Amino acid sequence: MIKTLIDKLLDKTVRPTLRRGRFGKREDVPAAVHGIDPSLVDGRALDVVHTLKRAGYEAYIVGGAVRDLLLGLRPKDFDVATNATPEQVKALFRRAFIIGRRFRIVHVVFGRGREHEVVEVSTFRAYVDPSQAEPVVGDERSRRALAGVALAVDASGRVLRDNVWGPIEQDAARRDFTINAMYYDPETQTVVDFHHGIRDARKRVIRMIGDPATRYREDPVRIIRAVRFEAKLSRLGFKLDARTRAPMAAHLHLLADVPPSRLFDEMLKLLQTGHAIASIEALRANGLARGIYPLLDVVVERADEPFVRAALQDTDRRVAEGKPVAASFLLACVLWQDVRTAWQRRQGQGEAAFPALAAAVDEVFDARIGDVTGRGKLGADMREIWLMQPRFDKRTGRGPFTLVEQPRYRAGFDFLRLRAQVGEVEEELVHWWETFAQAGEAVRRDMIEAVRLEQQRAKGGKARRRVRKAEAGGEAPASAAEVPPPAAAPQGDAEMLPAAEDAAAAARKRRRRRRKPKGDGAGDAPASGGDGAGDA
Repeated sequence: MIKTLIDKLLDKTVRPTLRRGRFGKREDVPAAVHGIDPSLVDGRALDVVHTLKRAGYEAYIVGGAVRDLLLGLRPKDFDVATNATPEQVKALFRRAFIIGRRFRIVHVVFGRGREHEVVEVSTFRAYVDPSQAEPVVGDERSRRALAGVALAVDASGRVLRDNVWGPIEQDAARRDFTINAMYYDPETQTVVDFHHGIRDARKRVIRMIGDPATRYREDPVRIIRAVRFEAKLSRLGFKLDARTRAPMAAHLHLLADVPPSRLFDEMLKLLQTGHAIASIEALRANGLARGIYPLLDVVVERADEPFVRAALQDTDRRVAEGKPVAASFLLACVLWQDVRTAWQRRQGQGEAAFPALAAAVDEVFDARIGDVTGRGKLGADMREIWLMQPRFDKRTGRGPFTLVEQPRYRAGFDFLRLRAQVGEVEEELVHWWETFAQAGEAVRRDMIEAVRLEQQRAKGGKARRRVRKAEAGGEAPASAAEVPPPAAAPQGDAEMLPAAEDAAAAARKRRRRRRKPKGDGAGDAPASGGDGAGDA
């Protein structure tokens, strides 16, 4: 009885104080204060919230979407948080899929094909002290060790699994940054804020919830997320809080225990969400230029080289214009220096151009195999972009027709365009292929014929130079094909004889002996008595 009374007293005095310190203090901020424009909310996210609430569950738009709405921006993605379990969420929607093991969430899918959209729905998670979690030897991929475990950490305190459900205030405490821990109810137009996220958004501050060093140990990927948000929001004046920034470099070594697949995905978020240049600058400014991921180290190292810089800028531009971007293209640009160096070395050793390039590609992949492990399509697309480059130099025969029909032609052409932008190939070559790809069949054939004739003229010019050089040295041409054609130029390219035929005909005319006339034996007089054009 006395123990029960003491427990009740503690619950009314000490525990609320602890909860306020750890879980923050709930503030329900009305529309008159936060000023969110409801028209910026996506209809599909509204549908998910309404469906969950009609079923009797709590549901809010959460995370970066709320932050963007507060800033007057239209979010690209909408996430929803609810007290419904993943199984309960899945049962409410026709096209919903539970994904993930480390964090189980539900993807509610709208539309089909390339036009489909996904609203991500997560269940409120409980805040559990990592010291109370079950220690596991291994990592996120250790299925046997994690089987049936809801909360687990490794030896360093990194959370390997976190699927313990709890109330909204605990869910807010386990999120990373204050500006990403706000909940918006579109029905009441109320923002629920536990950690002064609205205040930090207005002050343009990115601040970690809780002790930053502890949070980085729980999940070292938060270091990369901090850099990404600083880069993404820098154009709006956001900066990392000093306490959030201070422990980042010291905890960088913890990323060595994170599975490469997670690091690869985080690298792509840094480089393919429209702020690649700003992300690289933020990595350098925070002392994180090396040590996150091997391929990212190469990107940062080469970011100031003209070709890689052009690729990064092109990626940012395409994202800003709402165009798709592909990881294979950007990574092909980053590693092109390695491929080109190996290609040139092999050609210098006497290998033919195309086999030398194929071997160079294999060489680079062997050296970087850890960077693309498990991503067969990514590697195949990169190879195809590289192997397409020497084919752009061949603009005769059937080759151009088959090349423009390749599924990855556009990526290969864009790669060629960037090479021309930095002076690696001629701009005229890019213009020719751009015109050819858009032209009809007849124009394409005319373009190929013009290239063929131009190449023949170039060969004829080389032959004439060899003849002049031989004559200057008192030597005869090596063959009739080296004799220059007649000086008279044809009236049009379509009537022009091939250079080799012209040279041979001229040689035959000089070698041919005049025929003797028939009849009166008038010596060398022409048979027709004309103007002496018997050998015309």
